[in-house]
Amino acid sequence: MNTSILVAEDEPLMRERLLEMLAQAWPEARVVMVAENGNDAWDGFLEHEPDVVFLDIRMPGLSGLEVAERIGAMAHVVFVTAYDQYAVDAFDAGAVDYLLKPVQIDRLERALARLKSKLAQPPADGASMGELLRHLKTALPGVRQERTKWIKASVGRQVRVIDVDEVLFFQSDTRYTRIVLRDYEALVRTPLKDLLSTLDPDRFWQIHRATVVNANAIAAAERIDAERMQVLVKGSEEKLAVSRTFVHLFRE
Repeated sequence: MNTSILVAEDEPLMRERLLEMLAQAWPEARVVMVAENGNDAWDGFLEHEPDVVFLDIRMPGLSGLEVAERIGAMAHVVFVTAYDQYAVDAFDAGAVDYLLKPVQIDRLERALARLKSKLAQPPADGASMGELLRHLKTALPGVRQERTKWIKASVGRQVRVIDVDEVLFFQSDTRYTRIVLRDYEALVRTPLKDLLSTLDPDRFWQIHRATVVNANAIAAAERIDAERMQVLVKGSEEKLAVSRTFVHLFRE
């Protein structure tokens, strides 16, 4: 079976160079998506579930570190970075690899050899990935963004200013994002994948490609059958489906 790859890089020339070198060094692998920002990278990961992800660390929207944090142990991650050697020493403590820009073919080939030797094994476990990412966030400046505290949204003829702490859950609704609170709901034109990049991932959990729930609003998660779960939300009668990708959030 061919290995599937997602590439996320916001610099056009670097992106094309990396794709050309991947085609040369690993022709049997299949690039299933190319993303130009972190939001599309995460959305594409959920859609394609690739085996390997190449992530630029600094991208619009979600940073590469934030995308890696969400991927956790679901794929093998290789970071692409312009940070110089003193900073990337942090990578050597972890189970992922990194490439310095501008990427050189011999360095990519070494990274691929290391990667191929790991493909038969599960990706790095969540604990080791989490520890590595905490280290990197300290070592590499400027990769975290401010979190949204307030959202302006339409409610009938009004525009309300919503405290995100009061939101029960967000749900993708065609061209809009539906925001559900205890006493009312609202719509914003911002796509859920873009809104997600501004929310605190420790507080707001994505449980489905189309749903993000406030962890403080979760009453319980219940099994529907051997593979499916749903979340019960405090203050709402709705039951939210949990996709297979996110079932691990509710394992004991």
